[in-house]
Amino acid sequence: MPGPPAAKGGGTTAGSTLEDRAEGSAEHLRADDDRAERLPGGVKLKSNQSVTPKPFSPPRQDAPPRRPLRRALSNSPRPRSSAAATAVASSSAVNSILLRSLKEHYLEVSKMTPPPKISPPKPYTIVKGALDQTSGPVLRRSYGEAGEEISISVARLSNIMPPGADSDSDGSDGAGGVSGSISQLFLHVDISRPESSKSLQFLCGLYPDAVGIHSVCLRSKTAASGAVAVAAATKGGGEYQGRIFQELDEKVRDAFHFYIEARGINEKLFPFLQAWLYVKDHRNLIRWFKSVGAVISEPKPE
Repeated sequence: MPGPPAAKGGGTTAGSTLEDRAEGSAEHLRADDDRAERLPGGVKLKSNQSVTPKPFSPPRQDAPPRRPLRRALSNSPRPRSSAAATAVASSSAVNSILLRSLKEHYLEVSKMTPPPKISPPKPYTIVKGALDQTSGPVLRRSYGEAGEEISISVARLSNIMPPGADSDSDGSDGAGGVSGSISQLFLHVDISRPESSKSLQFLCGLYPDAVGIHSVCLRSKTAASGAVAVAAATKGGGEYQGRIFQELDEKVRDAFHFYIEARGINEKLFPFLQAWLYVKDHRNLIRWFKSVGAVISEPKPE
């Protein structure tokens, strides 16, 4: 019996071809399994090893939440600019210089020798607390059977009269101290009677050797007195103040001078009032140095 026909193509049989194909397919399947078992990064799992997914864990409760970088930078404290720091340092230096200057002048003024204690000419008496008052009478007395009440207030003439109003000027002798700085005084004299609702008021210039009347007016007792009255009288206004004193008849002017001199308004008041005004100015200056220094040295609120 004849055998099976031979296959074409170099004598290769059909059975061997099928075996080759089956073997090639098996190799491809092994290659696919090998790629499937290989992890990213080139790590190959063993045949009995499997990949277990990592369980999800919520973030820690105590951990602060992460913020974007830009927002975190914007909320961070900014350092003080160099300009602001320079301004603060400059202000502190200026304050120190001023405080040191105030202290030096305060000590200098404190060492000044006060004038000798002088009593006012009798029967004038010093008004209690006058040194501590901003304004008001300094001396007071009663006069005559009618019981006239006379009060005298004093100020520097240069503080009341406008520049050039008087030919002399304070300190014209060039000397320091009391006599050099307070050589002219301005008096406000108030003369009233108990039964009258008005008082006769004189504005006078007092000098070491004379007294002169600048004006005479009749005012209500309830009107301002002291330095306030002096300022009001020099500005005018309100009720009629009478004629300008220098426009009065000479005999009337002389009669008014005799009137005030009979009541002790004369140059004998000058030594006491000069010393009293010096002491008052000295106290005010000491108090001013202390007050200004306290304000500058106060710590500023943060």
